[in-house]
Amino acid sequence: MLTPRRGSCYSAPAREADMTDKPMLLIVDDEKPTRDGLRAALEERYDVYVAEDARTALGLLEREHFAVLLTDFRLPNEDGMNLIARAKSLAKPPICILMTAYGSEEVAVTAMKRGADDYIAKGRLQIDELELRIARALRQQNLEVENVTLRQQLDRKFGMENIIGESPAMAEVFETVRQVAPQPVAVLLQGESGSGKELVARAIHQLSPRNRHPLVAVHCAALTPTLLESELFGHEKGAFTGATERRIGRFEQAQGGTLFLDEIGEIDATTQVKLLRFLGERTFERVGSNKTLTADVRLIAATNKNLEDMVRAGTFREDLFYRLRGVEIWLPPLRQRVEDIPLLAQRFLGEFAGTMNKAVRDFTADALDALLHHSWPGNVRELRAAIERAVVMCRGDRISVRDLPRSVSAVTGEKAADSAASLATHDLTVKEAEKQLIIRALKEHDGNRSLAAEKLGISRRTLHRKLHQFKLENFK
Repeated sequence: MLTPRRGSCYSAPAREADMTDKPMLLIVDDEKPTRDGLRAALEERYDVYVAEDARTALGLLEREHFAVLLTDFRLPNEDGMNLIARAKSLAKPPICILMTAYGSEEVAVTAMKRGADDYIAKGRLQIDELELRIARALRQQNLEVENVTLRQQLDRKFGMENIIGESPAMAEVFETVRQVAPQPVAVLLQGESGSGKELVARAIHQLSPRNRHPLVAVHCAALTPTLLESELFGHEKGAFTGATERRIGRFEQAQGGTLFLDEIGEIDATTQVKLLRFLGERTFERVGSNKTLTADVRLIAATNKNLEDMVRAGTFREDLFYRLRGVEIWLPPLRQRVEDIPLLAQRFLGEFAGTMNKAVRDFTADALDALLHHSWPGNVRELRAAIERAVVMCRGDRISVRDLPRSVSAVTGEKAADSAASLATHDLTVKEAEKQLIIRALKEHDGNRSLAAEKLGISRRTLHRKLHQFKLENFK
């Protein structure tokens, strides 16, 4: 029995409204009075469709995107449970609410296990309660969509998509990151300044089970030993001059998540001892306190120094080094993965052109050649800054060598100019210029692919892939 809301009747006309603003709701019931009653009661808030059987309902579900499916269990040609299962298999499934006869709770529980979001007994059905359940289910669905969207945004920002590279060295880094991310082991990232260590740390965190908890980063070189100890472990009021109140340290802030310690080679002996204790026992004390605290934190450390040399020199504890180096990842300098430069440059070009609202879309051949011949002592960070400057200075739709910083354009000198001239035009795309560089290298070495790969600064395997990409397999 359907109970109307107080002060209303089923025959009340719907208010005039823009139907596109209302969620679409599909009612499926073989009893016309029930269909008509529910439609009259709900059409003020929803764009209501009705169907008398599962076959008709499924046709509507395949044509329209319904927010809610409200279906009876007993239908002429297929029961409501199967209809819900088929609705949930759609690309954008609706919220599914099953109406059952009074006393059919076992059927409803089974339906919930098969995908139903809620159920309601028809014998107790009240419009107020039904509307409350629908609204609650819609809010929950919106939260889930928002969470998925946020997760996708985080993945794009901090996941593997943000680390660019096709070189064998970077392929090895990607594979190691994927393997180590799900595990609780400590990670030591080593590489030159600007090679992307923090990006890799963020990718490891984002791909780990800890990604719903904080990633807290500390740049150890930026703090004095006293401040670093307080920053990491926190301090009590009065622990030292200037400690006017209790401070919660980064270990506590990162509870359940990941703590990233950049430039770990800069920490002093006292902090090394405390860090070693944490890695062994997962315990620590705030500065000025004897109370032992615990933290569930994964540690990722990074350095541009050779810690093994520091161990031999006695400036870094050997036991701490081995604790930190659960898994070691070496990030190659940009000069050792030249084949990645066009990819990185194009990514940064797209980023800055969009930010500055400039119609810059590519590089001329001379600019690309200059990028490929520069040694990049500042690595990816230097390349990013160079492309930002070039986008600012560019007056057309392609970056030329004159738009690049002098440190990039001047280093190559006549070599870059000659290379550009040999490519015959400034109007090549990045891919076209890359193809011409490969052809030139093969010609210079009489088709010897090993020597050509060495000339280009790429592996023979990468050269084979590029030859296939540019349909140059038979080039001699």
